[in-house]
Amino acid sequence: MPNHPDQLTTPTRIRGISSMATRQVLAELVAGFEAVSGASVAIESVGGVDAAKRVQAGEAFDVVILASDAIDKLIATGHLQPGSRMDLVRSGVAAAVREGTPVPDLGSEDAVRSAVLAAPSISYSTGPSGVALAKLFERWGIAEQIQGRIVQAPPGVPVASLVARGEVALGFQQLSELLGVAGITITGPLPPAIQITTTFSAGIPPHTDKADAVRAMLAHMTAPTAADAKRRQGMEPA
Repeated sequence: MPNHPDQLTTPTRIRGISSMATRQVLAELVAGFEAVSGASVAIESVGGVDAAKRVQAGEAFDVVILASDAIDKLIATGHLQPGSRMDLVRSGVAAAVREGTPVPDLGSEDAVRSAVLAAPSISYSTGPSGVALAKLFERWGIAEQIQGRIVQAPPGVPVASLVARGEVALGFQQLSELLGVAGITITGPLPPAIQITTTFSAGIPPHTDKADAVRAMLAHMTAPTAADAKRRQGMEPA
C-alpha cells in the first residue's frame, strides 16, 4: 500500500495541457503532488483556444485543464470522458496599466466605463474573459466607439506583456496572469457589479492509460490543503 494517500504504487508520467490563466497555480499544485506521489507531471500551458484545438485534433494527453465551458464542449464531442469534469479554481478579472503611468479609478461600473473611454488603447485576452468584456462594451453602447483602440492579444500572449512594453495603455486579464509581472501596476479587480468570473476545470481524455493517476492528482488539487496555493495565485477554490 502507498505510504501516503496520494502516493502512486508505480512511477507515472502524466502529460497535460492547460490554458495560460492556470499556468502559475498548476505549477505550484503539480509540485506539491509530485512531492507526495512520486509521479512526474508535465502540463503545457498555451492559449485556451489553441489547447482545445489540439485536443480536438486527437493529440494525446492524460489531462486537459481549461475554462469549464470548453471542458463541457470537449466532453460533449467525445474528446473527454463523460463525468470526468472536476472544477479546480475560480478566477476573476483585473486591470493593469504600465508602471509609472497614472492609475485610473476602477471602483465602480461607471468608473470602469470612463476609464475605458479615456484609454488610448485597450487590450483583453482571446479567452472567456475577453469574450465577456466585448459583450460588456456592447451593453454599454461603446463597442463601435472604441473598436479602433482595441489591441487583441494573440492566443498565448499575455495582455500584461503588451501593457509592460507600452503597447497598450489599459489591459484586462485574469488576475492570476497579472500577478508578478514586471513593468505593470495592477489597478485592482473589476468591481462586483461587472466582475467576470471563470471556472477552470479538468477533464480526462478517453484513451489515456493514466486515468487513475490523474484522478489522484485532481483529488490532491481539490483538497482543502490546496486552497492557500490557489489564493496565492489570485484565484479561489472552485
